[in-house]
Amino acid sequence: MNELTGVPGRATSEVFPLDEKDRAIITELQVDGRMSYSDLAPRVGLSQAAVRQRVNRLIGRGVMQVVAVTDPLSLGLSTQAMVGISVSGDVRAVAAAVSEYREAEYVLITAGRYDVLAEVLCEDNEALLSLVNDRIRSIDGVASTEVFSILKMEKMTFSWGTG
Repeated sequence: MNELTGVPGRATSEVFPLDEKDRAIITELQVDGRMSYSDLAPRVGLSQAAVRQRVNRLIGRGVMQVVAVTDPLSLGLSTQAMVGISVSGDVRAVAAAVSEYREAEYVLITAGRYDVLAEVLCEDNEALLSLVNDRIRSIDGVASTEVFSILKMEKMTFSWGTG
């Protein structure tokens, strides 16, 4: 697992050129990640074996992942927030420490007002307060935090990168 990208077996941000067939496979799997190779093959104009080989190559290179996306509310996680973290010290160490928390969905090292941005999902406001006040702020190198409560998810898409 790569420390920076979180993608198994991918050590760098190496760019892999995609042809039209690869893009078509990705587009179809972004709509239905559980689609069988036998259903996918005719949609992209390849044999079942060729589709399987391409999907495995795309996954192996870290170009894509096929994952389950859950609804946080159905899991009892009703409080979603972004946490902006200013760091005085090793930004990578702070990001890695925040990444260890189960509540952290995304952890990004950024340039700008905050050194690290983390999207977190918690059961309620008390759990969010405990996460930020007791755990994140106690990480060595965390200078300050700012919490942005997410009131409503207006848009979430996974269809980028194929247009």
